[in-house]
Amino acid sequence: MNLALYQIADQYLQDMQMLQERDLDDQTFADTLESLSGDLEVKATNVAMFIRNLEASADAIKAAEKQMADRRKAIEAKTERMKEYLLENMVRTGITKIECPYFKIAVRDNPDSLVVDATAVVPGEYFNQPPLPDPVLDKVRLKKDLQLGVVVDGCKLERKKRIEIK
Repeated sequence: MNLALYQIADQYLQDMQMLQERDLDDQTFADTLESLSGDLEVKATNVAMFIRNLEASADAIKAAEKQMADRRKAIEAKTERMKEYLLENMVRTGITKIECPYFKIAVRDNPDSLVVDATAVVPGEYFNQPPLPDPVLDKVRLKKDLQLGVVVDGCKLERKKRIEIK
């Protein structure tokens, strides 16, 4: 009969209680208890081996996830480099649009992005004032003011290009 560990443990506890109720000498009690613990130890060892197997499987999966994440990051980085390469050469040659049966390639202007060259010289009014820790620059407000033509020391708007593949 193949019992689960908890069933063997229950049986062991019942047998131990029954032995305690009998008036056995110490040596007989110890020997009997040792013979009863055999199944429990074998089953516990098997459960421990199964646990180790699960841990090894989890470690292998974790390693595979890391390898896949590293590979994904490498592919994403290569994709960005290739986009930059395509954009650079299209801009260099003055070609802004290419159409083919599979997709359209176009050089497009990105929206203005805020570039803060020196935070130290930005007026304090552009910082949010949370209680802790340091003030946080209100980039949305700063960008809007710069778009309206307000001159703010240490800041400028910069428009970059991107490649679009549809």
